[in-house]
Amino acid sequence: FIWLAEETKLINTVGEWALRAACTEVATAKHIEWLKLSVNLAARQLTDKGLLEVVERALQDSGLAADRLTLEITESMLMHVSDVLPNLLKLKDIGVSLAIDDFGTGYSSLNYLKKLPVDILKLDRTFVTGIPAEQRDTNIASAVIAMAHELKMVVVAEGIESEAQLAFLRDNGCHVGQGF
Repeated sequence: FIWLAEETKLINTVGEWALRAACTEVATAKHIEWLKLSVNLAARQLTDKGLLEVVERALQDSGLAADRLTLEITESMLMHVSDVLPNLLKLKDIGVSLAIDDFGTGYSSLNYLKKLPVDILKLDRTFVTGIPAEQRDTNIASAVIAMAHELKMVVVAEGIESEAQLAFLRDNGCHVGQGF
């Protein structure tokens, strides 16, 4: 249904509803104030001139602090850096964290990491799946983690399914892991 929402240009409405609902849900979880929220943005949302107001309104109405919200963008959205950079900078200015989701699978360019105000790199599960048996996967994962450290970014490994994968990622300084 997401592709249909994007095709009919309803994705901004759906995305705003999802953001508001998620912010409200997390903000009302009284006993877990440490809980952070990550929400994926669609390409149309990222270039929408009203995105900042949508995010600010969702945060204000829900009472969720901006530093508890991370907005995730995919690499494919970054092909036109000049179109998305203004919104990303505004979001950073209000305290929202930004993550590149599925890093390494799309239109990877180190130029994005240089130009964009990104806080988090999410190492795609396609690289995690082969850890530790596949040498190329372990090399890529190690390199991405090291690069993210040098750029002062948090690394999230996606799709961890085994103790061996978790141990490798921990040993290499991966900050956060999530299952599949």
